[in-house]
Amino acid sequence: MKLTIRSAAQLALPAGKRDVIFWDDDIRGFGLRLREGDERGWIYRYRFGRTQRSIKLGNANSVSLAVARKNASQLEAEVRLGKDPAGQKAVAKQEAEYTFALLAERFLDARRPELRPATIHEYTRHLWQDAKSLHRLPIAAVTQADIARLLNNAAGPVSANRLRSTLSAMFAWTLKEGVVLPCGNPAAYTNKRQEQPRDRVLSDDELKLVWQAIDSDDYGNIIKLLILTGARAEEIAGLQWGEIGNNAINLPGARTKNKRGHTIPLSEPAKAIIAAIGRGKRIRVFGRDDTGFYGWSKCKLRLDQKLGGEVAPWKIHDLRRSAVTGMAELGIQPHVIEAVVNHVSGHKAGVAGIYNRATYDKEKREALNLWAEHVTALVEGRKATVVPMRRAP
Repeated sequence: MKLTIRSAAQLALPAGKRDVIFWDDDIRGFGLRLREGDERGWIYRYRFGRTQRSIKLGNANSVSLAVARKNASQLEAEVRLGKDPAGQKAVAKQEAEYTFALLAERFLDARRPELRPATIHEYTRHLWQDAKSLHRLPIAAVTQADIARLLNNAAGPVSANRLRSTLSAMFAWTLKEGVVLPCGNPAAYTNKRQEQPRDRVLSDDELKLVWQAIDSDDYGNIIKLLILTGARAEEIAGLQWGEIGNNAINLPGARTKNKRGHTIPLSEPAKAIIAAIGRGKRIRVFGRDDTGFYGWSKCKLRLDQKLGGEVAPWKIHDLRRSAVTGMAELGIQPHVIEAVVNHVSGHKAGVAGIYNRATYDKEKREALNLWAEHVTALVEGRKATVVPMRRAP
């Protein structure tokens, strides 16, 4: 039958039927569907390959026949061209549901078991704070320009590059999960900022000022241990009680940057700091909720305010460089310093690293004891009681 305004209005559900479709003679697949409860709706049905597809064109009480017929005609034209309107609609709906926030959450859940807590913490900050403006966007709608805008608003080149790396990792993971991104990874082709290599080393006077300004809380104890050991910030911030034994910190490869197990001998001052911390039933040494310490920014800001400009701008990682430089000035050999800070370069790189498996435990302990005595003497305002090591001529 030909569906007209008049004929459509006269159609009724046959007795004993709960669902019936009256098809139009002019447009193949276009019809009026009647259901129990006086439900009347326009429909377009077609075949795509061996699959039958249906598309609802709206309620007949609110969508006019002319509008429904026009939409059905457009759909018929698409089908004749080999397209799949219902499939495209389903994909579009799925893409709209795959928001940036949803994929960011799934990405973090997927990577959490295999990455260090500090890395996950950085990823979380980048995706939930720095990229907050993208949260409601469908992931497929995020453009390279959107990412470039975020990077341009970053605090500096280092922050921008770290954010870019996180976003690129998330989009790469998303693609591998089978989510279609029209332009591929939108972070991959953004500009990478030029970073200036840092060479900031705190002087003896500055180390003394920092030490004397910090409190005996988690942050203060971490800063002191970083100065005394030359360890990486995340290694001490995430320190576990089970990693402390035999007068040393024994880090498994999963907790080090180069994935190599690392032993950090503890000097007497370092042991005293740890001994003064109540262990209780905690797994980790630091952190309010037994998750490790993460409050770097706020605590560093308070410390800088307390220092009142007496120490030139510095970053936490500068303490590691300062320890390395300080040990070198005390005459400690480069290969021992590399062992102290778990560097795989110089004496342990390439072929030398394959055959030289020496851990230099004795030399490391002597070096850190010497450095600790130097730092303690600075803080107490006295001369060190240990004679600096002299390099062989």
